[in-house]
Amino acid sequence: MKSGIILCGGQSRRMGQDKGSMIIQGQPMIKYILSTLNNEIDEALIVLNDSNRIEKYGEFINPDDYSYEIRFIEDKIKNKGPISGILTGLENIRSEYAIVFPCDSPYVSENTVRTLFSEIEENKQAIVPYHDEENKLKTSEPLHSIYARNVAPLINELILKDSLHIKGLIEKIDTKFVLIDDKKILKKEFRNLNRPEDL
Repeated sequence: MKSGIILCGGQSRRMGQDKGSMIIQGQPMIKYILSTLNNEIDEALIVLNDSNRIEKYGEFINPDDYSYEIRFIEDKIKNKGPISGILTGLENIRSEYAIVFPCDSPYVSENTVRTLFSEIEENKQAIVPYHDEENKLKTSEPLHSIYARNVAPLINELILKDSLHIKGLIEKIDTKFVLIDDKKILKKEFRNLNRPEDL
């Protein structure tokens, strides 16, 4: 079984409006990543930061449009950034691993999803793509990565210490780094839409 966690709990301060529900070329931005995950996973948890947003997203996301089960879930710990969304997702998935994406990455391909899942090895706790061989951690993409469910207790500890940088988590667990080589995994897939000018 394969799981996905889609992070939609951000404040979207730079964009000025909720990013996942923003209409990009005729449809809400989150729908691009939902479509990419079709036939690649068995369940997706969409993590949002309050019940109002869960209700809002439920109005335009029809789970019947996708090949996998969709569940909406509220952030366990509020206002702690994406690491909290990852924790919330990992504590609620049914599989051993989940691929994590932010809702504002419409360019991710099915091939990258398949490639990252194919890199899972026994005892590895994260599969993390990176850009530069000499600076793996610094150039890594921790919000486009796979995490093992068993890292959830460590994430909980880090949040309690207010240590919220995901790269700090990656340093502490058994991580496999995968090069973004512009062959199997394309650099352009990691472009986020953060500001109005990015559109």
